[in-house]
Amino acid sequence: MAKLTSIREEQEAREAANLSPYAALARNSRGRRTPEPEDPIRTCFQRDRDRIVHSKAFRRLMHKTQVFLSPLGDHYRTRLTHSIEVMQLSRSIARGLCLNEDLAEAIALSHDLGHSPFGHAGEAALTEVMGHYEPGAKFIHSQQSSRVVMYLEGRGNKVGLNLTEEVLDGIAKHSKHGGALAGYHDVPFTLEGQIVRYCDRLAYINHDIDDALRAGVISESDLPRKAIETLGARGSIRIETVVQDLIMQCRGKNEIKMSEPVLDAVESIKTFMFERVYLNDAAKLEEPKAQNIVKRLFTYYMEHPSELPAEFERGAQPGDSLARKVCDYIAGFTDRFAIKKFKELFPSAPDAEVPREWDV
Repeated sequence: MAKLTSIREEQEAREAANLSPYAALARNSRGRRTPEPEDPIRTCFQRDRDRIVHSKAFRRLMHKTQVFLSPLGDHYRTRLTHSIEVMQLSRSIARGLCLNEDLAEAIALSHDLGHSPFGHAGEAALTEVMGHYEPGAKFIHSQQSSRVVMYLEGRGNKVGLNLTEEVLDGIAKHSKHGGALAGYHDVPFTLEGQIVRYCDRLAYINHDIDDALRAGVISESDLPRKAIETLGARGSIRIETVVQDLIMQCRGKNEIKMSEPVLDAVESIKTFMFERVYLNDAAKLEEPKAQNIVKRLFTYYMEHPSELPAEFERGAQPGDSLARKVCDYIAGFTDRFAIKKFKELFPSAPDAEVPREWDV
């Protein structure tokens, strides 16, 4: 009697028959650090995606800042919508290149799980306050995302999500740390991970323009003309341009890159956004308040370690300091939970110390 084939094996066979020779095939995965029986229905990358989507850290992205602190409007971006936009871009490009869409999706949905409350302002505050207790320590959100999926999230009584090596690598190496998009330092070993690395910047530059226009921080006429002529005048056109460019540049090749004109235009808009939006006085006006909240909360828990939730002991690794555990706890806060905790622990603090809400 012929051996029955599972649905997972059927999917894996279709991947091998239809995907590019440069695709990361699920059946050839480097596996998990703790071996597990295979799922009868889902491939390993589909299983990773499901674990990510059902995690608490993923749900908290709904209330974590993208650019504007504590926005009021219904149409602003958060870390959750950013992650979904990165995922959609990544899947479109992976599909056009016959690469593994499931792997690209899993990396994209998990790449920002370690972001702190209040966006990069909170990240800078955590670096500053951690350095007070551990000189030289830095908070890097890509490293924190790795800690979240490896140690801080759990499944029942198990520590970590036990994701595949391909997803872990994509998470750890998704960030450019402010460098050029086309840099070749420490890139993911899969093309799918490299796609997410590109799509992270492509997504946030494009949707942050939309949010900045809505907030009145910039106007359409402020955008760099040459870059807009290359990419397009509307967000949807700009996305179409970069997706088509990446696919046309990379079909049948073992690399992910953009054409020089499109890459130059993207980098030009990134520079503009840093000068006019990310470092804009109006957008940054509330950041000192947000950073003060993060630093005071950190100091409080360093002085009252018994008030840390027990789960941060469970997820702690040998050698983790108290500062590391406090950082793990506060990095998981949403913006509004950080404000709520601050008001609970410091009830006499004036309202002026809390960031105002953006009507966007």
